[in-house]
Amino acid sequence: MKIKPLADRVLVLPAPAEEKVGGIIIPDTAKEKPQRGKIVAVGNGTKDEQMVLKEGDTVLYGKYAGTEIENEGEKYLMMRQSDVLAVVTD
Repeated sequence: MKIKPLADRVLVLPAPAEEKVGGIIIPDTAKEKPQRGKIVAVGNGTKDEQMVLKEGDTVLYGKYAGTEIENEGEKYLMMRQSDVLAVVTD
């Protein structure tokens, strides 16, 4: 199933959580939720807010931002463009 966000929403594929820190393996219950991800789909924006994010952007977002969606075994976050804090550039 293909997901196309509406209005000013974006679909983000969260980066995987850290598995190890300094040689110590972190159990699933202690892993911190990632706050970085890659945009895989964007809406068209609204008449009041132009869509400035695009597919392929790596972004930072708030810890509790977005709604979790599962599609074909992959977990995504659907959030408003305003929930994105920054675009990460190299």
